[in-house]
Amino acid sequence: AVGAPESVLDRSMIFDMFQVYRNGRWFEPPISQVGLGRAYRMAPYHQSSLLLKRNQLVQSFIPHPLLPRREFRKWVLDYLIYGNAYLQQIDNVFGDPMALVHSPAAWTRVGLVPGEYWFIEPAQFLPQLQFEMVGEVFHLKEPDPLQEIYGMPEYLSTIQSGLLNENATLFRRRYYLNGMHAGFILYISEEGFNETDRMKLADQMRQAKGPGNFKNLLLHVPKGKKDGVQILPISEIAAKDEFMHIKEVTRDDMLSAHRVPPQLLGIVPKNGTGFGNVIDAARAFYHMEIVPLQAMMTELNEWAGIEVVRFVEPKDIALLEPAQPSVKG
Repeated sequence: AVGAPESVLDRSMIFDMFQVYRNGRWFEPPISQVGLGRAYRMAPYHQSSLLLKRNQLVQSFIPHPLLPRREFRKWVLDYLIYGNAYLQQIDNVFGDPMALVHSPAAWTRVGLVPGEYWFIEPAQFLPQLQFEMVGEVFHLKEPDPLQEIYGMPEYLSTIQSGLLNENATLFRRRYYLNGMHAGFILYISEEGFNETDRMKLADQMRQAKGPGNFKNLLLHVPKGKKDGVQILPISEIAAKDEFMHIKEVTRDDMLSAHRVPPQLLGIVPKNGTGFGNVIDAARAFYHMEIVPLQAMMTELNEWAGIEVVRFVEPKDIALLEPAQPSVKG
């Protein structure tokens, strides 16, 4: 049997540590890396915002013989999700760099010895892997004001809003899937409506449920009075209004944390007000968000000693013209 919809995170799993401690071989991250990975899919606005940044960075990246686009794509996504991104340098038999390979941030750990890193196999019964040489792993991290071992994702403040958005959706799904909620009360106070009529009406209403069975019902009560038959909603309207309010408020929180203009995610404005010109929003987003991220990525060049990471501004962004006010003749 299929179980009920469940959250990507169980209660406060993602916030179960918030401290860096030694386990004898490496430092444990201050926040659950598995929790961050699961939270990646907690809400469409969160995931879409991260993918928009990832796609812009990959599009503008100039591939290098040491760092192909496929490895860069995985490295960038790790940095955006976890605030940590790792690349392992693979040398040839002569000791020269041959490739930079992405090491998944969810399972890579900083060792107690400076420059030492470990890879933690997801299956606990497998042996833990220590990278052979000190200094063969490059660690790009988003600075955290409380510690210097690991990075922390910049969107961390919106995790609770994202989980609330997800919980509202799951509650709504359960509301429709369980089939046991009371949608309304059918109140009939007519004297001419007897028990036989009641049973027939109940049977017709049961047959009207299910896929493709939306049907109109005819109820005829001779000499009936006004308001003799009433439909009294119990919770549908209130639940709908609260659901929409939660979805909109948490969506705005996530967009604020990611600093993504809503029109770039295909969000439809309410009441025909509009979000402004999409071209101007795309230009501003690229120069205010993507360009600073590109500058952070170039830290790899200092570690490698050569220019591995280079970017070019995409033509579709560079050629966009600011919106001009329309002139009516």
